[in-house]
Amino acid sequence: MRKFSSLFHNIISIKTYYHPQIPNITRHYCHVAPSKRSGLLTTYKNLVEQGKLQHDPNQETVAYELENLLGRLEQYEKDMEIYHVNLAKWEKDRENERRRILMGEAEARQEGGVWTAANKTRSTFVEKWILRKRNESVEPGVGKWVSYLNREKKLDSVVGPHPVAPPAPKGLYLYGNVGSGKTMLMDMFFSSTEGIVKHRRRLHFHEAMLEIHEHMHKIWKNEVQEKSSEFGISSWIMSLPFDEKVKEWLIGEERYKQEVQLKHILPAVADKFLLDRQAGQKGASILCFDEIQTVDVFAIIALSGILSRLLSTGTVLVATSNRAPEDLNQDGMQREMFLKLVAQLKEHCPNVLVGNEVDYRRLIAKKTVTQAHYFWPLDEHALHEYEKMWFEVIKHSGGRIISSTIRVMFGRMLEVPESCNGVARFTFEYLCGRPVGAADYIAVAKNYHTVFISDIPVMSMRIRDRARRFITLIDELYNHHCCLFCTAATSIDDLFQGTDEGALFDLESFQFETETEDGKLRRDVLAQGTVGSVGAPTGIVSLLSGQEEMFAFRRAVSRLIEMQSSLYLDGVFSLHPYFQRQPQTVADNTKVSESHVSSGPAFSS
Repeated sequence: MRKFSSLFHNIISIKTYYHPQIPNITRHYCHVAPSKRSGLLTTYKNLVEQGKLQHDPNQETVAYELENLLGRLEQYEKDMEIYHVNLAKWEKDRENERRRILMGEAEARQEGGVWTAANKTRSTFVEKWILRKRNESVEPGVGKWVSYLNREKKLDSVVGPHPVAPPAPKGLYLYGNVGSGKTMLMDMFFSSTEGIVKHRRRLHFHEAMLEIHEHMHKIWKNEVQEKSSEFGISSWIMSLPFDEKVKEWLIGEERYKQEVQLKHILPAVADKFLLDRQAGQKGASILCFDEIQTVDVFAIIALSGILSRLLSTGTVLVATSNRAPEDLNQDGMQREMFLKLVAQLKEHCPNVLVGNEVDYRRLIAKKTVTQAHYFWPLDEHALHEYEKMWFEVIKHSGGRIISSTIRVMFGRMLEVPESCNGVARFTFEYLCGRPVGAADYIAVAKNYHTVFISDIPVMSMRIRDRARRFITLIDELYNHHCCLFCTAATSIDDLFQGTDEGALFDLESFQFETETEDGKLRRDVLAQGTVGSVGAPTGIVSLLSGQEEMFAFRRAVSRLIEMQSSLYLDGVFSLHPYFQRQPQTVADNTKVSESHVSSGPAFSS
């Protein structure tokens, strides 16, 4: 690890020049949380005074708001710990009482079964009437739904109402132009919550959508498996001293309860989104959500269900987006549900425009004499420098080049042609010219702190799927703070062309992967919103062919520029997940193939 820290320092000092006015500088220093004494706002002002940030009144206002929020979180954490203790006791008492009620009903049915066996000539109506009189707690046969509701009412009267959570501090919803500092400020806040709030997560849109879908899939799959086995759903029932018919009734009641819960699958997913409530973890929750989007029906449904549940149960949300909440869904998809989501966001998160039109990341380009990591055009000199850098990094890694396989979400694997101790090399066509997506890029970004990508072409309408994949790839490498080296046919500013010809977006990039046998799960969700599994509906095409598309292009270009800055590269060693894990964990997550790739030079001058 020290070798890599030294390597990055050497590369920076030789190949790049420092410029003080760099945006998103928190990507470098966010591992150093501002102290409670100095405060987040003071930290921001100090960075401005040191010349590491250019003063921006919009950013300073947001820093002030976030510092106020941070001050309210410490007491909120204590209040939430008490609430979770009360909630755990309430849930335990309620489940014990529910089983006691079920047992009483089962005993009555058992007795009723013996009695009716000796009086077979009596009518069914009389049997049920007498059975009800014998034990008023037994609900007559008026349907499982009514029985379920009446049982819930009994539980409320015996155990009491659900504990009330303490009022949560309002979060913040930041929106504005590319490079205006939204993510920087959010990351400053997220870093500052360390040691104050127990349960906190920072998620990018792509990662959040994939995780939501994975949780949905697991819940659905577990339900299917449990339905196929009596013992999976209610093994505790089988040891009870009742006859088979009564046990079957009990199992039916348990299954019905789970079916009711499954109909509300998104709240169940939300309960596991930040923490596993069943693991006994307690305390407040913070969710920092980067680049909220509503790109299709599934995103609207998922975000509405998840955020509604989290916000209503006390999670504090700090989010960023390029649009104000009411402008996220300009095409009107699932309008009623979307409006409820907007209302929730406005209630819990005041909206703040980070309104400067300046892309601060671009300021570094004015002072960059040479480019250390982005080699263009694809001529002999650029290729030579690229190969030279590859072998310099490999030499410092202290290992040998191998081919390997890494795990991707939903049980898939991705072949990595060349890798060595957290460093990997790909061609553009391998990563962006095949049917891969955000899940694959997240796996690459998490496993490799340094990524080499060769032969990046100019992107136009003719290769729109590759262009969209490349934008997603850059997003994930940036979000995980990877070091990127690449060769390209043209300069960064000229990479994306041909927008006048039509949209570079397509729906493919938003199709989330799942296991083959259950591949229809997401398509079924989309179908409910009139979105087919093949091709993009007219509404989504129109949405993604305008401002959203241009924003994505500008963001990718802006991030490529920042990823060459000295302060970004300094942060790789401190921030990348590879360096936060133990060596054994890294080894367990990487399956090395038998074949080894030659470590000899691929290019000679």
